[in-house]
Amino acid sequence: MSDPILFEAVYQGRRHVGFDRPEPGAQQTLYRVADGQLAAAFIATDGSAEAVRAAVTEGAEAVTVTAGDPEVRPLAPLLPTATGNALLSGFMGTHKKKWGGESAPEGEFTPPKWFFKGFGDWARMPGETLDVPAEPVALIEEPEVALVYVNDAAGAPHYAGYTFGNDLCDIGLHRKDPGYNPYCKLCDTALAPWLFLGAPPASVTGRVTIERNGATAWEGSFDCGGDALYFRIPDMVEHLFSFPAVRRPGLVNYVLLGADEASFHDGFRIVDGDRLAIDVKSHGVAFGNTIRCVSPAPLT
Repeated sequence: MSDPILFEAVYQGRRHVGFDRPEPGAQQTLYRVADGQLAAAFIATDGSAEAVRAAVTEGAEAVTVTAGDPEVRPLAPLLPTATGNALLSGFMGTHKKKWGGESAPEGEFTPPKWFFKGFGDWARMPGETLDVPAEPVALIEEPEVALVYVNDAAGAPHYAGYTFGNDLCDIGLHRKDPGYNPYCKLCDTALAPWLFLGAPPASVTGRVTIERNGATAWEGSFDCGGDALYFRIPDMVEHLFSFPAVRRPGLVNYVLLGADEASFHDGFRIVDGDRLAIDVKSHGVAFGNTIRCVSPAPLT
């Protein structure tokens, strides 16, 4: 049985929440919510699908829309309206392929490397362009699980659920000098709008297709669930939230868990205009984004 799903979207200029994912063209009910109301529901309840749904739908104004209506603009899960009230970050080198296929020894924990990706509103939705610096060394797509947390008034994190993302970065810059890693991560990241209300998934499998000039230029499979990681998810999360900076009251955290090997490791190189299509087959989630190399305006 799959985990329940919800999402937030802006419809006719107002924020709404919806449940499940109907087929395109099917009718769907959206419920009007205030900014932060859904996040607050995960703090005020036990976080179960039933409790959260009751908290945001009771007495709410409802509207029926057609799934796929272009007026329904999806948002990253729990994304606050106020800029800077959400952080996007993640862990590096967590996949078993980078550890000889092994798992971390029981009872031992050496934290994986961590990176800051940007504020939550930097995340791009499916179909939006992913901007990268004008002359990247070698880009890599990284499909992975993103955990979503919201901190309460005391700064304690409350787990809401998980979604999927593409942690696009310049691995070539990282390999040139690992000290450049903070720069290499300054590429746009795509997040799916669907929030799965369940424990972090043990198994996540799918396929990447890179399209160039309308044709498939590269494709390959990936596995990024908890069972594919060297580190145990609870250990990683507990260590991250031991830092006060990510426990600021009201802050929403999107935490990327780490990716499988991808096109770069197969000798392929992503270029300006390529479309990266991520199909998370195990969870029925598919999204795509086009790469755009951006030359900044000169400093004045």
